[in-house]
Amino acid sequence: MRVFLLLALSGIAAFAQTKQELGKRAIDEALAALGGDRFLSMQDRVETGRAYSFYREELSGLSIATIYTRYLKRAEPPEPGQLLISERQSFGKEERYGAVLFADGKGHEITFRGARPVPQDTLDRFRDSTLHNIFYILRQRLDEPGLIIEHQGTDFVDNMPVEIVSITDADNRTVTVYLNRSTHLPVRQLYVRRDPKTRERFEEVTIYSKYRDVGGIQWPYDVQRLRNGRKIFEMYADSVEVNKGLPDELFTLPANIKILKPAR
Repeated sequence: MRVFLLLALSGIAAFAQTKQELGKRAIDEALAALGGDRFLSMQDRVETGRAYSFYREELSGLSIATIYTRYLKRAEPPEPGQLLISERQSFGKEERYGAVLFADGKGHEITFRGARPVPQDTLDRFRDSTLHNIFYILRQRLDEPGLIIEHQGTDFVDNMPVEIVSITDADNRTVTVYLNRSTHLPVRQLYVRRDPKTRERFEEVTIYSKYRDVGGIQWPYDVQRLRNGRKIFEMYADSVEVNKGLPDELFTLPANIKILKPAR
């Protein structure tokens, strides 16, 4: 009996190790497919295109959107759960009067009236979605202490053969990533969150497609987001540029801007 238990325990350990080894191999292949060192050395990115919002799967809004992203320098090893990114989301032709800025752990909506702090739940959702984003994980979080990567098998998504990998961090956040078995590129990700007040369950799915080469980096030009199976957002990029040396002014509030009271 003692020998049997030892064999059983060693078998379980070997199986768990194999899942992690397979998961690491799949993630390494995905990273290489995205551009390897060029992807890892990406400092900033500008995406311009058409952004669509949906309500109950009916189109509710359309805007020209430009998203500016800057990756911040991380410590080595990276601190678990640290948000190392600044992002400016500009909408419409006159960017100065229609933007949302997430930087330094804060969020502001910028209009011609001034800068209004975004509601805390909006800031929390931005943080949560960023920490679960597979591209952010690959760029900023791979060596994070406590990060567990496991292979969960294979399947088909939209008639496409995929490998399934789960990534869980030290705070028990888990995202499931579906990688195209031919290209090794991410085609879908899924995570579950709960409303902190109502405890309502939300299944957040993002679909990535129409990859193109951007300075040696493969990047999706079509990104769709679904919540509980219903499409809530889609962006078609017309252009994507990387390593533009974006100025600090894009990610800081002007010194003379009026700071408005938070919305009620």
